[in-house]
Amino acid sequence: MRLSRLLSLPLLLCLPPLAGTPCLALAAQAPDLAGIAYEQRLGNQLPWHMFFDDTGRIVRLADITEGKPLVLVLGYFRCPGLCDVVRGDLFEALRASGLKAGTDYSLVALSIDASETSVDAAAAKAKDLRRYPAPGAANNWHYLTGAADTVQAMAEATGFRTRAEPARKTFAHPIGVIFATPAGLVSSYLFGVGYQPDDVRRAVTRAQFGGIASPASPILLLCFDYDPTIGRYTLAIMKLLRLTAAITLIAFAGALVLAFSNKRRA
Repeated sequence: MRLSRLLSLPLLLCLPPLAGTPCLALAAQAPDLAGIAYEQRLGNQLPWHMFFDDTGRIVRLADITEGKPLVLVLGYFRCPGLCDVVRGDLFEALRASGLKAGTDYSLVALSIDASETSVDAAAAKAKDLRRYPAPGAANNWHYLTGAADTVQAMAEATGFRTRAEPARKTFAHPIGVIFATPAGLVSSYLFGVGYQPDDVRRAVTRAQFGGIASPASPILLLCFDYDPTIGRYTLAIMKLLRLTAAITLIAFAGALVLAFSNKRRA
């Protein structure tokens, strides 16, 4: 993700619902999301269960990979939070990496919401293909839904800890991408957002050759929605706000140091 995009996203979402409501004050109202994170399950076997694709056809992950490494994104298609951002950021990194869908990798976006259907998957896929067209994507980006038990089996295999919010029909869940070998073993994780093309290329190449990475440094970025009825912002957005504030501060400090150094040389 470009720095300008990272900076602009939270600024758009940070607009308070009521004039005079400080954004940072809203963080204290966030619910307890302890335990919602990725528990890295490197080397774990993914379950080769049956899922439904965006056309309603029954498919297996083993049939999707076809000897290629798997790029797996867990989220949901009606997500009001960061799920679209994560997929878009990943698609941009894949494009810039030079990797081609169907030749170098297969991709699965799996809904964690058992109430979502192939209609939801098809709508999300069509939207993503319009925004991020890529060679081979139409046939090799797979948007899947499944029954609650099959989705839960995938979550367990990948260490994906989530929590449903039935009253608001949303989910709080960690943000990241999973890479698996052609045999379905968890090879590595990329957490948060801001995926770099080189990191994605290395992860896909490692998975292609059956490599299992060392545990990644944990970055806790959660996807959680904003409730306009109470003016509560998501914990994920607050973390993005803090991150962008830190980036801005570092960039400003760097500019000052550079300007001071140039002045001394002059």
